[in-house]
Amino acid sequence: MSPWGFLAERDPTAVEQMDRPDCDPARLDRTYAQFGLVNAVVSGWRRTYTSLLRPAFSTDRTNTLLDIGSGGGDLPRALAQWAHLDGLEVEVTGIDPDERAHTYATSKPARPGLTFRRALSSDLVAEGAVFDAVVSNHVLHHLDRAEFDGLLADTERLTHRVAVHSDIARHPLGYGLFSVGTLPMPGSYIREDGLTSIRRSYTPDELRRAAGKRHGWSVRTAAPFINLLVLRRAGNGVVRDA
Repeated sequence: MSPWGFLAERDPTAVEQMDRPDCDPARLDRTYAQFGLVNAVVSGWRRTYTSLLRPAFSTDRTNTLLDIGSGGGDLPRALAQWAHLDGLEVEVTGIDPDERAHTYATSKPARPGLTFRRALSSDLVAEGAVFDAVVSNHVLHHLDRAEFDGLLADTERLTHRVAVHSDIARHPLGYGLFSVGTLPMPGSYIREDGLTSIRRSYTPDELRRAAGKRHGWSVRTAAPFINLLVLRRAGNGVVRDA
């Protein structure tokens, strides 16, 4: 029997509790509150920022960054803080179509250069918006085929420098470690939905196939158990990742 067991194939039909419109609002808020800690431990965004985002920012003008599916807002807040500590001027916009996520994100103290909007990426495309960088965190595994293709198409229109869609890389060891590591986090959907997310997520090869032959996109793997779907541009052209 394969050591992958039930994780041998992606399960796009699994439903996360926090995606249900009737989920418990108190547990949902606790989930948003705990995302910052979980993402700091498992998502590797500090390294992604220093290796892929910071090099794309200019030191002599205001830069712009869009976070698609920003949820409770922990990632855009972290990115804004890191850029500030590096002496960079970066206007960060977080968008999410879910009213509950938007309400939670905007309930936290405001900070200069950080904006949250209840919107879809397609709304910003329609507005003609363009950013130096576009990112998302743990969004890809939520999308069906049409939504996945739509996100990549929108991203290509929204960025003129770099885009990074970071997501979980499905692996039995990651599943086991997450299952044990989140036991001390009761009262939220973190553990239950995190394990569901892993079941829905891609392996690196699956993500490469999903991205297909869209020009300029490449898949990187980042420890521990992270896929990065990356688009890099130079001027108006596209630079393929090495």
